[in-house]
Amino acid sequence: MGIIPSRNLEDQRREKDGIVYFDRGTLTGKNSRQYDRFAIQTHFVEVGEDQAELVRRYVLPLAQDGDVLSFGAKVMAMCTRNVKTKEEVHPGFWAKKLAPFAGINETGVGMHEPYKLQLVIDICGLPRVLFAAFVSAVTRPFGVHGLFYKICGKGVAGIDGFYFRSSFDRYKELALINPPNPVELCNQLEKDTGIPVVLMDANDIDQNQLGKCSDFPLTDEEIQDAMADNPSGQGDELTPLILIRPLS
Repeated sequence: MGIIPSRNLEDQRREKDGIVYFDRGTLTGKNSRQYDRFAIQTHFVEVGEDQAELVRRYVLPLAQDGDVLSFGAKVMAMCTRNVKTKEEVHPGFWAKKLAPFAGINETGVGMHEPYKLQLVIDICGLPRVLFAAFVSAVTRPFGVHGLFYKICGKGVAGIDGFYFRSSFDRYKELALINPPNPVELCNQLEKDTGIPVVLMDANDIDQNQLGKCSDFPLTDEEIQDAMADNPSGQGDELTPLILIRPLS
């Protein structure tokens, strides 16, 4: 049985020089290597903010030699303007027709939201989406899941937003798309701030590693070990920056 994801708790809350963070404790990986993790709380990051400035403001005052940073993909999308507003998305016939038959995604707004489905159609093209929907409908009764996203490809699973339940009105009107150049972004961010960076699209189901800087000191498996309980949280916790401290 895997590690169960958990929320940031009040007794984990710490503050240093005005920076609020949550001590997520120590996890031990498969190779017995241990990691301390600190979920750093930010302000609500708006479109076009400087990702390097976020790291300088919130991360570097807490960082020690040997630390690495997990940077949340959704905040990176905001910084790099990989976003769409509802005004830019116009649900058509097929988005409205197919959306009621889509599965409900408990980690966010799934394809049952016509705006999000229309955005997928805009990105992938209608023929591919119709084929993916057909295959998904045929295989779902047999317990096969995820084929819609696999067939559509192009990072469709990374499209997020239009959160009608969000505490932030901005997220109700905005869709976030994972940046297409994650390795380049991580390399530049390390160059600008001095801390090794991995870009993560994490939720309670999966910790999806989009890319990392070229000299990132942890292996892909070690990154998964350190992020196994989704320390960035799920929802409106505003903790997209995870400082990872390898202990051994």
